[in-house]
Amino acid sequence: MLRLLTSSCARGLGSRVATWRPSLGLLSPGSPRIQQASEASDARYHQSSSCESLGQLVGICSMMHLPLQPSPEGLDAAFIGVPLDTGTSNRPGARFGPRRIREESVMLGAVNPSTGALPFQSLRVADLGDVNVNLYNLQDSCRLIREVYQNVIAAGCIPLTLGLCCFLSAGGDHTITYPILQAVAKKHGPVGLVHVGAHTNTADKTLGEKVYHRTAFRRSVDEGLLDCKRVVQIGIRGSSMTLDPYRYSRSQGFRVVLAEDCWMKSLVPLMAEIRQQMEGKPLYISFCIDALDPAYAPGTGAPEVAGLTPSQALEIIRGCQGLNVVGCDLVEVSPPYDLSGNTALLAANLMFEMLCALPKVTTV
Repeated sequence: MLRLLTSSCARGLGSRVATWRPSLGLLSPGSPRIQQASEASDARYHQSSSCESLGQLVGICSMMHLPLQPSPEGLDAAFIGVPLDTGTSNRPGARFGPRRIREESVMLGAVNPSTGALPFQSLRVADLGDVNVNLYNLQDSCRLIREVYQNVIAAGCIPLTLGLCCFLSAGGDHTITYPILQAVAKKHGPVGLVHVGAHTNTADKTLGEKVYHRTAFRRSVDEGLLDCKRVVQIGIRGSSMTLDPYRYSRSQGFRVVLAEDCWMKSLVPLMAEIRQQMEGKPLYISFCIDALDPAYAPGTGAPEVAGLTPSQALEIIRGCQGLNVVGCDLVEVSPPYDLSGNTALLAANLMFEMLCALPKVTTV
């Protein structure tokens, strides 16, 4: 189903969860490795490694050094990469985003002191690798993505897409959200949406093509995938070919929050309003890294000046904590334009915050 990274590892295929041991060339026999749920004395969940047991640059490059698993069975949440940028309209390179985000995630810890969230003591989480997309055929890639996510969701997992079970997904350009929402809506019906990004992505077509990253939410509306009265778009900005580029979104009932309405202020009050708007019903979070000002996140395909700050991004995601989040993605990280790695580092941290905001995550 998913293409996992391969290495000289021993996998516990007979156990419920795939396990691995670093090769002898990396660690000496008997050295610490990632602890599996089945091995912990009093834990039911996968544990992210700590610097006391595993060097940050040692081992397989999975998200947060989590176990790689070929199947979502038995998981509550999973990280999934979707290395696709065939639908981008400007600077390519987002196909390399999932790998780069995983590389930067080795700095992340297992708990969130700011929110008190304990994701790895609450959920069984793993890295499911990447969707094996067809880089030469965008429509076929959408089919492959939809089928993978249908299988993940059917297993009861929340997907977190790199670009559970809740899934957390890492892209990849924003095209990937459209087939993901097809899979989500098949399970949950029309869902609410918190979309954070610079562009509304509600174009109808370009050069005769109706599927690419700027049409993701237009197609989602056409197919009834969204509960339009529970859709919010935050951070929208930039020049346009018309004076009212938000007309379509607002005509569908979306709430559009422009970037200039966020300047120099906390977004905690905004998120309090959005929490009421979501009504406790299924909610999907789609975070495009171009929502942030390119001073913080230059590595993206279509940057726009005067965007959000990282602290505002944290306020948005933390503001979703406790809501009925059924999936998340973070898209449009383009490593070729991210020479410092700061964009991918920021993306990795935002995905950790998404994990911490999922339902059933314990807070103290």
